[in-house]
Amino acid sequence: MAFMRFQAPRGTRDVLPQEAHRWVHLEKTFRDICHLYGYSEIRTPTFEDTELFVRGVGEGTDIVSKEMYTFKDRAGRSLTLKPEGTAPVIRAYLEHSLGTPNQITRLFYITPIFRYERPQKGRLRESHQTGVELIGSGTPDADAEVIELTVRFYQTLGIRNISIKLNSLGEEECRKSYREALLEYARPHLRDFPEEFRARCEKNPLRLLDSKDPEVQKIVADAPPITRYYEKETIEHFESLQKLLNSLGITYEIDPKLVRGLDYYTKTVFEVQSEFLGAQNALCGGGRYDNLIEEYGGQPTPAVGVAMGIERALMVMETLEIEKKVERLLDVFAVCLTENRIEFAKFVKFLRDSGISVVTDLEFRSAKSQFRQADKSGANYAVILGDEELEKGVVKVKDMRSGEEVTLPSGEVLRVLRHHPA
Repeated sequence: MAFMRFQAPRGTRDVLPQEAHRWVHLEKTFRDICHLYGYSEIRTPTFEDTELFVRGVGEGTDIVSKEMYTFKDRAGRSLTLKPEGTAPVIRAYLEHSLGTPNQITRLFYITPIFRYERPQKGRLRESHQTGVELIGSGTPDADAEVIELTVRFYQTLGIRNISIKLNSLGEEECRKSYREALLEYARPHLRDFPEEFRARCEKNPLRLLDSKDPEVQKIVADAPPITRYYEKETIEHFESLQKLLNSLGITYEIDPKLVRGLDYYTKTVFEVQSEFLGAQNALCGGGRYDNLIEEYGGQPTPAVGVAMGIERALMVMETLEIEKKVERLLDVFAVCLTENRIEFAKFVKFLRDSGISVVTDLEFRSAKSQFRQADKSGANYAVILGDEELEKGVVKVKDMRSGEEVTLPSGEVLRVLRHHPA
């Protein structure tokens, strides 16, 4: 009987042991940066009510109309694997009353997201994001904090060759006027496009600016800029943000056509890009979403956030040959050269009780085989226990990096094992 050989589903990948340390390093760096700014971690479910994303992300977006993994459970409820991280965080913020009026709430997350799109390098159907949400402040200082945190994160990882694109989508009246002007400009150019695409553009013309289609990009190249429609408040907010970024030494470029791919954005939007990602060069993106909490039934509450792709950051780190030097995760490989398994097991337990990580050969193969395993294990030390050592109450300890071997009284072994080589 032939057995099927299973593979990971298309658009997903396994993170293997030899590369997992890179993920751990990135996630630890992100948590440390968030702690530096006073953000607390939140974890939301893998799936949510479908309507959460339809109302928040926008029915006319590619994410909702084409890319969501949506299914019905046995009770007939429509559920969706989360395609982005902000909407679930805001749902949890409201459901659990995490914020009160005039209070700023800072949250961060690390999560998988799911989008049914054509798999390509750095874009998978299951990918992973880190993100922060700053809820309760409408000031440009809040925007600057999120952007500064983002830049600090990449710089701490060693990714310094980044460019920041910045724009403002203005207040509601500004966006309304601009949508009308953009649609009026684009309609004559869209006659030969599919009806479905034209209908989506009619519903939200800003999607034209976010399209990666080369033909659409040619059309919008000469489109009127949104800056013509800014109100006084938008201008003041945007200029204040630029002054703050300048004072923080953060270099950026104004891009009037940057809109991001989600309908909930208002005012500030930004994107961090890397030349090492090719045409799809966005490392991350974010912005202000002052109406989303009210859209979900809460009180009007300003908020700003960012979502950062983990796989894409790791790709740039690999290209730049930024490799985290990882300490050996295993302290000891214990080599058993005695038939007294009971005493050997008690000694290994003693080490583990003392906080020393230990691996042994459970098949108790030859000394040569065990030392070969110790070499491959990545352990800092090999500890050798044989009949002679048991009789004398000593232990042999071999430094696996220098090759130096010493014999120590059993009571002194912990002092050496806790001194990990640099």
